[in-house]
Amino acid sequence: MTTRLTDVTSNYRRRKLVDSVMTGVAYVCTAVAVAALGFVLFYVVVRGLGAWNLEFFTSTTKYFGEGGGIANALYGTAVIVAFAALMGVPVGIMAGIYLAEYGENRLGNVVRFVADTMTGFPSIVLGLFVYGLLVLAYGFHGFAGSVALAVMMLPIVARTTEEIIRLVPDSIREASLALGVPRWKTILRVVIPTAMSGIITGVILALARVAGETAPLIFTILGNQFWNTDPFSGAMAAVSLFVFEASKSPYEAVQQTAWGGALVLVLIVLVLNLTARFIASRGSVR
Repeated sequence: MTTRLTDVTSNYRRRKLVDSVMTGVAYVCTAVAVAALGFVLFYVVVRGLGAWNLEFFTSTTKYFGEGGGIANALYGTAVIVAFAALMGVPVGIMAGIYLAEYGENRLGNVVRFVADTMTGFPSIVLGLFVYGLLVLAYGFHGFAGSVALAVMMLPIVARTTEEIIRLVPDSIREASLALGVPRWKTILRVVIPTAMSGIITGVILALARVAGETAPLIFTILGNQFWNTDPFSGAMAAVSLFVFEASKSPYEAVQQTAWGGALVLVLIVLVLNLTARFIASRGSVR
């Protein structure tokens, strides 16, 4: 009896020691990750704030000389992402609804596999795909960039929507169906409103994912130092593409403007993620 008690005590102490060591390792790894992220953010803020002034937000981009801003690039990013959302979000939400409500079959498994595969696609591959599909036929234009970003958004929105809708309790569906409401109307008027906050969160996260993309835009919109308000004709500017190109400039003033653009991108992504977290925290899915 005494020997067994000693073994139990020894095992308990060993497990306690292992638990303490692994907990300490987890804290250290977390601290390293947070410190690295904090250093990157601090460096971008320090370098980027120096470029922020009235001219920075009201002037067009320059790749040489002094001055310049990102006004046309901000406009281009907003237009391109907006068109991407108009194309990718509805299709992604409909795909997610199908997967959650009707997708327990071979077709649903294929759609999930394709969506998961597309999520891991290198963004530059999607840019090359749209380049061959649209740019070679119609030239560089903003809409081609929107198509590339929409393809990137689609699987994220679809899979997020599916998971959120699956969180809606079956009792809610059953209550509606028991009242004689058709299944399609139950989905439209009961399930989707219940999961709406989660769906919106997924959409915002998808927007944050594509807002700072550069590789697909290199092959689709090309970039432009001047104003182009027509996304269906001619090259357009985008903040991420300008940062990529301006960072290679030999002019210090242009490099400084690139740091300012990088800070703008960081803030856009940060605001979108904070908005998504706020909406998720006030979600109606229980």
